[in-house]
Amino acid sequence: MRHLKKGRKFGLITGRRKSFLRILIHNLVMKGSIKTTEARAKEIRPRVEKLVTLAKKNDLAALKLLTERMPKTSAYKLYHEIAPRYKDRSGGYLRIKKTTNTRVRDGVLQVIIEFV
Repeated sequence: MRHLKKGRKFGLITGRRKSFLRILIHNLVMKGSIKTTEARAKEIRPRVEKLVTLAKKNDLAALKLLTERMPKTSAYKLYHEIAPRYKDRSGGYLRIKKTTNTRVRDGVLQVIIEFV
């Protein structure tokens, strides 16, 4: 039974998995949208939405927490540029669009995850 076992492992040990997800989040924030697999997109979506909600608080403590959880450049961009756009929105900051493209080496379906 898989009680209390949430999240995907991606075949990585804990430290490498955290680093991998942090890099994915950084790329999403810096570029606005990225093309990735469906599993990866579904894994980072709630994490990024929580970070946007934190950035919407617009205080120093929120900025410090963001810089702890992601690289400094993406934390500042999220805090100063992205979060003010969603000031009146209560959630649902990201969209996952399925595409018909597959990855060449293993045939996994690709999706585009982007800010609304």
